[in-house]
Amino acid sequence: MPVQVLIAGAGPTGLTLAIDLARRGIGVRIIERAPAPQAGSRGDGIQPRTLEVFDDLGVLDAVLTAGMPPAAMHIHIGGAQVAERRMSEVRAATPAVPYPNPWVLGQADTERLLRQRLADLGVHVEFGTALTEFTCDETGVYATLSSIGGTTSEQADYLVGADGGASTVRRTLAIPFEGTTDESIRMLLGDVTVDGLDHDFGHWFATPEAPMDGIALMPLPGGALFQFMAPMQRDTEATRAVLQQYLDHRSGRDGLEVGEPVWSTVWRPNIRLAQRFRSGRALLAGDAAHAHPPNGGQGMNTGIQDAYNLGWKLAAALAGDDGPLDTYEPERRAVAMRVLGLSAELLDKHLEGAENAMDRGPETQQLDISYRAPGDTAVLTAGDRAPDAPLLRSDGSEIRLFDLLRGPHATRLTFGLPAETSETPGIHAYSIVRPGARTDATQLVAVGGHAFTDYAAATGTRVLVRPDGYLDWYRQW
Repeated sequence: MPVQVLIAGAGPTGLTLAIDLARRGIGVRIIERAPAPQAGSRGDGIQPRTLEVFDDLGVLDAVLTAGMPPAAMHIHIGGAQVAERRMSEVRAATPAVPYPNPWVLGQADTERLLRQRLADLGVHVEFGTALTEFTCDETGVYATLSSIGGTTSEQADYLVGADGGASTVRRTLAIPFEGTTDESIRMLLGDVTVDGLDHDFGHWFATPEAPMDGIALMPLPGGALFQFMAPMQRDTEATRAVLQQYLDHRSGRDGLEVGEPVWSTVWRPNIRLAQRFRSGRALLAGDAAHAHPPNGGQGMNTGIQDAYNLGWKLAAALAGDDGPLDTYEPERRAVAMRVLGLSAELLDKHLEGAENAMDRGPETQQLDISYRAPGDTAVLTAGDRAPDAPLLRSDGSEIRLFDLLRGPHATRLTFGLPAETSETPGIHAYSIVRPGARTDATQLVAVGGHAFTDYAAATGTRVLVRPDGYLDWYRQW
């Protein structure tokens, strides 16, 4: 199959995009400069909206099996436990929101599961293959690739740079990466074992003199590792001995033994946004387009949703409709700008030692992201996320609205009336009626009326849901 889309970068963003394109039958090639998969937990917080994306892409069950809920955190000050708290309130699932809580899974494991799903679709990541240069014109992209086997050329219809903060794609396009990097602040992130520490909980260790200047250790699923976050002096090395010294000083306890770091990195506050997300047939997504501090749990999730927004739009462009692809930059750059503001606010709270610095509210879960027009105050309107809802088939079996939306198609819903038939390719049409009102065996019954309530629907309401689960239009007749 000829390469229609070349993806540079095989992190969560690139992998999500490759899966979405492959399931649409698009010829995709995904390359990764690194010689092997990256280790480490890094972005280990998966937000509820991302879980919905994973549901659609067919990886949710594997992610839920491999991961775990966020652990409660024990707060230790001066060697004594003084409190237990959670970063976010645990919420019950509802018909509209089936996955209301974040999930924890190390990024290396998330990437592994995404690669497995991509392999099921017949596409494999090409590790040790770097994009060295490229040119674009109105007809396509012409790239030079470098690997251990030498230099090769590739031609594609589109190129997507999901190649991180040092993106070759962004730099080649000379797109400014606007924002700041604070070199005066350094934090050490890593994955370690800590003998003598209860792995069922997270832990915050600090001294009475500086209760907000501490060390956080959060348990990771699938073993005995903790993700370690600690302030770091400028010239200090990330060794086991240094970690042990930090922990001994702030914990005030004996018997906590740090193992050799499985993975570690030094992080500096880096908050940046690309001036553009597209230049002709080359596009940016994920960290190549926006850089987030890690304490907000937003960067990986925002990149995954860049890819989910972009996949169906690239497919439309390849089929001859450029309209959807023209909306990629305005939709996703506006979201990235908003999320970066949230991440910066959370970082400021942390640096200022605010008492609520660890709190994470619903605004961090990305369920409220909308592409609606500015100033639109309707309860539900085009651009909003389409809610889930329980339904009954004519044989009495249950099905979810998300089951109808799952797949590469768009979905037309007609409430209270027979479904509108359509010969438009890529659109599945359904009729939803209230309990006791079925007039056609093909109609689906809204259990408890939830679909009508959550869609603010009356008889005659018609909705078109985009392939990425957002409303394309919403009308009441």
